[in-house]
Amino acid sequence: MSVLILLGALLAAGTDAKSPVKNVVLVHGAWADGSSWAKVIPFLEAAGLHAVAVQNPLTSLHDDVAATQRAIALQDGPVILVGHSYGGAVISEAGTDPKVVGLVYVAAFAPDAGQAVGELGKEFPPAPGAAEIRPDASGFLLMTSKGIEEDFAQDIPKPQRRILAATQGPTNGACFGAKLTNAAWKSKPNWYVVAANDRMIAPDLERQFAKTMKAKTITVPSSHVAMLSHAQKVAQLIIDAAKGGGPAD
Repeated sequence: MSVLILLGALLAAGTDAKSPVKNVVLVHGAWADGSSWAKVIPFLEAAGLHAVAVQNPLTSLHDDVAATQRAIALQDGPVILVGHSYGGAVISEAGTDPKVVGLVYVAAFAPDAGQAVGELGKEFPPAPGAAEIRPDASGFLLMTSKGIEEDFAQDIPKPQRRILAATQGPTNGACFGAKLTNAAWKSKPNWYVVAANDRMIAPDLERQFAKTMKAKTITVPSSHVAMLSHAQKVAQLIIDAAKGGGPAD
C-alpha cells in the first residue's frame, strides 16, 4: 500500500509541474524569409530546443497567419512563438493557439485587435527606411539595395547585406492594412527585443509596444535585424522564454 501511495504522490507532483517547452516557431517579417533566423537557430539547438522557421508567403496577413498556424500544429508540445518586424502582427494573431505558451517580439510590431501595422507609429517621425520602399505593378513592395544596406541591416557585414537585398521577399502592401482580430500578447507571457539603432521601426515605438504589453525586455545596440547582428542575445531571450513559459498540465 505504501508503494501505491508513493506512486500517487509522484503522479500528483508531475501533474502540478510545468511541461518543459522544447519547441520554438520563428516568424520572419517583410522583405525577408526564414533564413532571417539562421544565426539564432544554432544557439537554440545547442540549448536543447527544436526550432522551426516559418516561410511566410507575404501575400496577405491571413496567408501568413495560416502558414504560422500550420507550423504550430506540427509541433509535439508547447511552443514559444517568435516574430520579427511585421512578423509581430502575425504572432499576435496566431498566438492564441493553445499550444503557444509565450511570445517573443524582436524589433516587432505588436498591434492590438482592430489595429493594422500600417496605422501604428504615426506619432513618431517617419523611419528613414520607409523612403526606400518601392511598389511593383502588382502592389508588392520591395526595399531598394540602398535601403537594405543603410537602413534595414546597416550593422552586419556588407556581403550579408547584399544577400539580404538579393533574397528579400516581395511583400504585398495589403499585409500592412489588414486589421488584427486577436492580440495574443494580452493573454500570453511575452518578451521583447528593442533594437536601439533601428531605422525601420522607431526604437521609441518598440519601447512603447514593450511597455504596453508589460513585456520582459532587453535592448541591444542593433539595426532592425537584431537576430542577425546580435544573434546570441536574441537567442538567449528566447531560451529564457522557453524556460519560463511552460504551461501547467
